[in-house]
Amino acid sequence: MHYRFAGALIITAVVALDAQAPAGSYKAPRTPWGHPDLQGYWTNTTTTPLQRPAELKDKAVLTAGELADRDRLVAERANQDAKPRPGNPGTYNDFWYERGALNSRTSLVVDPPDGRVPALTDAAQKRAAADREGRGPADSPEDRSAFERCITRGLPGAMLPGFYNHNYHIVQTRDFVVINVEMVHDARIIPLAAGNAPPAAIRNWMGSSRGHWEGDTLVVQTTNFNDKVREQSLIAFSSGENLRLTERFKRTGSGSIDYEFTVDDPAFYARPWTASVPMVRIDGPIFEYACHEGNYGMGGILKGARAEEQAAEGAANRR
Repeated sequence: MHYRFAGALIITAVVALDAQAPAGSYKAPRTPWGHPDLQGYWTNTTTTPLQRPAELKDKAVLTAGELADRDRLVAERANQDAKPRPGNPGTYNDFWYERGALNSRTSLVVDPPDGRVPALTDAAQKRAAADREGRGPADSPEDRSAFERCITRGLPGAMLPGFYNHNYHIVQTRDFVVINVEMVHDARIIPLAAGNAPPAAIRNWMGSSRGHWEGDTLVVQTTNFNDKVREQSLIAFSSGENLRLTERFKRTGSGSIDYEFTVDDPAFYARPWTASVPMVRIDGPIFEYACHEGNYGMGGILKGARAEEQAAEGAANRR
């Protein structure tokens, strides 16, 4: 891996979730101006996958015994200290990762009920094929992902867990909620004032967000995305210009937030889909993710591709 960052050097201890309280009994603390208080440092680290694994297709929730067994299995599969595969020297050793553990659900996707992201539309499949056609994996920096280029993970990518640095600092004022994302230094500034999204011509990497309160739940709707984050994985995730993302944040205890998002992009997916990603309180602070300043891997990737091309050309000339 080629990222230079500070946050993964700190192994933060996740505060245990509050003892289970009766549904609806918890009352969130208030800010001085009366809004539910979401402020503090949070993490969503977990090894629960976005989509339900094929071998668990008929099981939405694990029993306690199944959870313990599968947690060990997933940890073994992810261990970076295992013997490298041929042609793959590996990345960091396992010490540097902050993956967390499984939760009892078998996927973060909760709708559709099968725990899977819906099928792509024909137009989205054609776009994906066009992205692949005629371009090598490292002809230029633009062939690499927005995440590898240290630009962004997009949305909902920036709010998904995965491997390390999945920590968030939430700050509130009367008129704004700010979410500072440790991974790839994204900062989300969400106005609470009533108003429509900017004109359609104004497009951003992270879209344009507007928030409002529905009882104790912060509802954030984001539109006006650009079309530059094309990945569809936990590394980075977005779809396209038609994406409408609706997020809900609700305190469920002194150390927990119920976070849920719904992706609605009829040009990209056959139907909307929803994921639930619990967040738990951690000790701060979070740290600068100085990826651009130390992204030596980008030059190495391009040099390696050119070296492979020269070697192949040399071998062909010797025949």
